[in-house]
Amino acid sequence: MPNIKSAKKRMELSAAARLKNRSERSRIRSAIKNVRAASSAEEGAAKLREAVSILDRAATRRLYHPNRVARIKSSLTRHVDALA
Repeated sequence: MPNIKSAKKRMELSAAARLKNRSERSRIRSAIKNVRAASSAEEGAAKLREAVSILDRAATRRLYHPNRVARIKSSLTRHVDALA
């Protein structure tokens, strides 16, 4: 445990951020799974729009590297196009 006040504060802030990031990553993984589980092109396109929005937000907040987000979006788009 830290003795310095600023170190204690950083520890609390880090713990809060870790919890928030964990739930956000879970949301992202669920959105990706929903796109992959889509059975029709229309359903896939709708799920893809939601996933892209969530992924773009994650890239903006640097939760994931922007290039990683681009790869995931590209992969999902190819998957939805293959459904059509």
